[in-house]
Amino acid sequence: MGVPVRRQIQIWGAIAALLILVLWLLGDVLMPFILGMAAAYFLDPVADRLERMGLSRVWATVTICVMALLGLGLTALLVIPLLVEQTQSLIEIAPQLTERAIGFVTERFPSLIDADSTLRQSLNSFGALLRSRGGELANALLGSAASVINVVLLIVIVPVVAFYMLLDWDRMIARIDTLLPREYAPVIRDLARDIDDTVASFIRGMGGVCLIMGVFYAATLMLVGLQFGLVVGAVAGLVTFIPYVGAVIGGVLAVGLALYQFWGDWVSIGLVAAIFVSGQMLEGNVLTPRLVGRSVGLHPVWLLLALSAFGALFGFVGMLVAVPIAAAIGVVIRRAIDSYKDSALYQGTEPSAAPPPPINLETGHRDERPDQT
Repeated sequence: MGVPVRRQIQIWGAIAALLILVLWLLGDVLMPFILGMAAAYFLDPVADRLERMGLSRVWATVTICVMALLGLGLTALLVIPLLVEQTQSLIEIAPQLTERAIGFVTERFPSLIDADSTLRQSLNSFGALLRSRGGELANALLGSAASVINVVLLIVIVPVVAFYMLLDWDRMIARIDTLLPREYAPVIRDLARDIDDTVASFIRGMGGVCLIMGVFYAATLMLVGLQFGLVVGAVAGLVTFIPYVGAVIGGVLAVGLALYQFWGDWVSIGLVAAIFVSGQMLEGNVLTPRLVGRSVGLHPVWLLLALSAFGALFGFVGMLVAVPIAAAIGVVIRRAIDSYKDSALYQGTEPSAAPPPPINLETGHRDERPDQT
């Protein structure tokens, strides 16, 4: 006899609540392990391809990890110091940017900002705050990043977790499959395949898009001569996974810095703006359709909601798991909608009517059915 539906809901609800509680209580502890699992998931297709080329799983894993460590080490030596330096310089120059913006508005629109107006006083206070707190803000940002992401744990634990997860990924998936409830195993496998296709298409595809666009923005802005091109390119590439947001944020920041640096040189300012226009065209018409596809099914608003909700509830760890959980919920909702459209509730069909009683040949009338109540 099968487990009643109500009992199943209670069991699965208790499991979900337990997972949420664990994520809530152990979020910071779990972060290196989540990053390691994400890296293994991201690299598993590469390991599978190396296996098909003749390497064993062990040697495929070792090859991938060595190449990844070399790439990360090269990036840490060449890019990260410059990125940190430009970020600190940008924070330090923020008060001058504010003063120049206030002077520009005051000169061009004197009627909008009177010396005694509330807006002028607010801008002056903001500029004074930036001047007094600029250095503290830079140190606080760097200090908070170091406190959220424990560098030692990331350096030591994440590669180890990624190595062992990548090594045992296929065996782990097979083991999980043996633990599925036998009655619902086919349905769960089907759902898991849809979720995996959605998550893989989005995360792996958009990861490539974000990397390419970040490199494109940073390289072209630095080529034009923008002082903080690397920082702007990194920021724009990081949020490219939300359509149009990366181009808008990066474009506004880059054009604002270009106005400060190249004021009067309208060609350079136009080139900065053209970089983001061409970047948006490249992303929307070439990269995203080829690397991600058009049928992933993750709406930008749904992504923003998931990132905001999970980030508010679970912090940085919540933002790490927001995208795969949002993809899984989206797949389940689409399946539920399909089931609803096939149901009698949606189609309005009634159960088939009972056949009429037979005709009595002697009377010529149908026999009355006995009362079943």
